Amino acid sequence: MKVLITNDDGVHSQGIIQLAKLVRTHCEEVFVVAPRIEQSGVSQAITFLSPLFPHALGGDLDSQDDHIPGYSVNGTPVDCVKLGIHELCPWKPDLVLSGINGGLNAGINVGHSGTAGAALAAATFGIPAFALSLESSESMDFGQAAELIWPLIKNVMQIGLPARTVVNVNIPSVVLDQYPETVPEVVMVPVETNPMAYDFDTGTDPKGRPYFWSTNFPVPEASEFLTDTQALAAGKVTISTISYDLNQPTSLDILKSAMGENYPTD
Repeated sequence: MKVLITNDDGVHSQGIIQLAKLVRTHCEEVFVVAPRIEQSGVSQAITFLSPLFPHALGGDLDSQDDHIPGYSVNGTPVDCVKLGIHELCPWKPDLVLSGINGGLNAGINVGHSGTAGAALAAATFGIPAFALSLESSESMDFGQAAELIWPLIKNVMQIGLPARTVVNVNIPSVVLDQYPETVPEVVMVPVETNPMAYDFDTGTDPKGRPYFWSTNFPVPEASEFLTDTQALAAGKVTISTISYDLNQPTSLDILKSAMGENYPTD
């Protein structure tokens, strides 16, 4: 299997370094194309008002003695995926992995996530893609997280999901405290769609300017069925599927029924 790896935390982050090291031991080819600096929260943003400059990693993962080829790019995660697939990678990837992100990507925050955005971009080109995230904590063992995630990736890849599906995997930090002695519970759940994280801390900066700083609160109200945010809070590893589809056929059918195939010009 030939794997392209990217992220939104930047090419120097431990999440992508540990993931690339682990995947390299299992796969035929591994190639990294990742942002030069952190690009968290940029979703599917692209760079088009200025040029992109890939910087070859020189056979190693930027000072990591692991000899994994690739590039850092002065752009977004989606820029990296598009460049990786169509310009920089010496072969067409069989799989694109985005992560491992430092922090969960669950609930409606999936829509803001550069990690998920990169995976969705890969899926638009018909390449299986995973967005991988580990909950933030004082001690984040990305090496252990990679070891836990890889069997999940292998098993899901054997299933053959519909085209343009992205598999979103989140690991709560608590499960690594007992892993590998205790295998964590893994659940397949939908993404929570109730509003979350819309509160702001307010204050004044040293120059007297008022500011608003986004927080992670409130947590979403619990749906009547089990969702990713609920399962993660209960210490379970979650697998969700998302897709890149800009159409809402039911709404379009309602419009056509009410207004006809063409919008009235009278």
